[in-house]
Amino acid sequence: MKRRMHINRREFLQVLGAGGAGLTLGVFRLAPAQTQEGSGVFKPNEFLSIDPDGTVTIWVARSELGQGARTAVPMMVAEELDADWEKIRIMPALAHPSKYGSMQTGGSTTVRRGWEPLRKAGATAREMLITAAAQTWGVERATCRTENGIVYHIPSGRTLTYGELAGAAAALPVPAEVKLKDAKDYKIIGKQKARLDTPDKLSGKALFGFDFMLPGLAVAAIAHPPVLGGTVKSWDGSATKQLKGVKEIVQVPHGIAVIADSVWAALQGRDQLKVEWHKGENANLDSAAIEQYFLEKSREQGALVRTEGDAAAALSAAAKHITAQYHVPFISHSPMEPMNCVADVQSDRVEIWAPTQNPQWVQRMAAEVTGLALEKVFVNTTLSGGGFGRRLMVDYAEEAVDLSMRLKAPVKVIWSREDDLQHGYFRPGSYHALEGAVDDQHRITAWKHRIVAPSISAQLFPGQERRGNPDLVDGAAQVPYRLGIIAIDYVMANTALPVTWLRSVYNSANAFVNESFLDELAHAAGRDPLALRLELLPAESRLRGALQLAAEKAGWGEALPRGRGRGIACHACFGSYAAHVAEVTVTPEGRLSVNRVVCAIDCGQAVHPEGVRQQMEGAVVFSLSGAMREAITLQNGSVVQQNFDTYDLLRIHETPAIEVYIVDSTLAPGGVGEPGVPPVAPALCNAICAATGIRVRRLPLSANDLAWS
Repeated sequence: MKRRMHINRREFLQVLGAGGAGLTLGVFRLAPAQTQEGSGVFKPNEFLSIDPDGTVTIWVARSELGQGARTAVPMMVAEELDADWEKIRIMPALAHPSKYGSMQTGGSTTVRRGWEPLRKAGATAREMLITAAAQTWGVERATCRTENGIVYHIPSGRTLTYGELAGAAAALPVPAEVKLKDAKDYKIIGKQKARLDTPDKLSGKALFGFDFMLPGLAVAAIAHPPVLGGTVKSWDGSATKQLKGVKEIVQVPHGIAVIADSVWAALQGRDQLKVEWHKGENANLDSAAIEQYFLEKSREQGALVRTEGDAAAALSAAAKHITAQYHVPFISHSPMEPMNCVADVQSDRVEIWAPTQNPQWVQRMAAEVTGLALEKVFVNTTLSGGGFGRRLMVDYAEEAVDLSMRLKAPVKVIWSREDDLQHGYFRPGSYHALEGAVDDQHRITAWKHRIVAPSISAQLFPGQERRGNPDLVDGAAQVPYRLGIIAIDYVMANTALPVTWLRSVYNSANAFVNESFLDELAHAAGRDPLALRLELLPAESRLRGALQLAAEKAGWGEALPRGRGRGIACHACFGSYAAHVAEVTVTPEGRLSVNRVVCAIDCGQAVHPEGVRQQMEGAVVFSLSGAMREAITLQNGSVVQQNFDTYDLLRIHETPAIEVYIVDSTLAPGGVGEPGVPPVAPALCNAICAATGIRVRRLPLSANDLAWS
């Protein structure tokens, strides 16, 4: 299947400028907003407004995927505004090419890239409200202060609410520079606040993409080619047309669409289609062939991305020369809500409602498909039932726009769970060959790592990938330890499986390999894994604090019963530093259970600490599921897994006790949603080795034929 990305070279370079994140880190922009004269509404910039009744509306330009964007963003604005938290109202921002800067939700960028601009948005409004109050009273600004949505005149005790001052503040010039608070003065940031989106979710008022309806809305389900790259040869829809509710059958670029008046009718109609497919060149492709391809590519000359000293000489002279090969599978995002989109294409405008992580790319795509100007395309971002990177792509939205344009009516495209698993995008699989040297003083003296994997950027943007330092080495090239001699290279090995960013992107695979192999070297050197890490990390590394906190809380070094083991791992990415300790039990019969995972994160200033804890807990479950169970496999060019009976996820009763600890910090925030993922798999596998002596080098665990006892 041909998949298009609607992005120009400049935007692509922004994507690649993520410093290893693999996603755009475009900043928010702060610009004066237009306020209707005489309305009494104060709107000093695009991120907030204050009504005469004192209601503060904050526009959130990033998607809410369950990660808490619609709480953390208002907290940053409200802190500097000194707003009354009980009067905060949130609104999702309409897609705009430039008004809000980048609107992509990915790379754990919402808080860390909004940290300064969003606080400035609140501080700007605060300063203007103080000026309005001072002018109203005829006093010096320095004699006024703000708190909880009120301006106080300190000497006299007089007060004016923000609502009472809104009209006067709206008439003032917007200051170019404002002073931000010191961390010691925070009253909202770093405090416990109930999530603002929870009440509507509990009451059922919350609007997810699958919930959205319009009068006269048609529902479309699309039969996609079962083989990667397949096309329609012929089709018979006579049985489908007999079903109640089916309106039309349309051949589209990527398959056959059944249009109906309900989801059920569309899906039933699609099941009744008889389609003959051109299977194309991937008809015989399977997972074994891809693994063999990776092995063959690993014998090619790699492209160096990091070299320090003579690795070949150090390895040949080593007292102990350790080699290992690691395998990481392709996996699916599998968000709880499958892909969906509503599009209404009219002659002079397009309106779209979608649970997207990428409203600006959806907007550009729709403009390209319809030929309309960007300002004629309106993208409404609904709540999303998860995303993990899958909703950065626009394929499902393109289907809705295409069908609406053809049918001249609003159309809702819905994907089933089977569609999501078999026709989506995946985290790249990879193969890793490693060598390490240990000298006779039990020191690690050399580290060599070759990565063989597809490149997301090379597949999505052919010819525009980074040369010399591609995305596939993210998290491997930045190995944080002082290892003496280092050689890290890669061989790009693209396949027919479509790939895209998945939570923590390449860091999830590369951290598993790095932190597992370091444990192998620690074992070969007869060293404690924690002590070795602390010895090898630079003194200034923020990983040290996270490691020490996780180890302390987990009781590292305390004796465990036979059959139990602890493993430790750490990783830095997306501006944060995380360390995990996993504790497992393996019975004599070989039954594995994960008892406990202790997490520590240095994410700088934690804007919403409870949100940080929730994200870390989610990262543990997400990563454990991937490490233990998940793998996408191919047979005869088709994805084998169809639903959660064949794509097995971690179950509730298998979830361990999870403890999260946050390193105290007032530094600028780092990411949270993604940094908690990479250390989980290596901590788990290191714990298994501690319990059994068996080293796991292939994920998922279910793919290993291991005798645990």
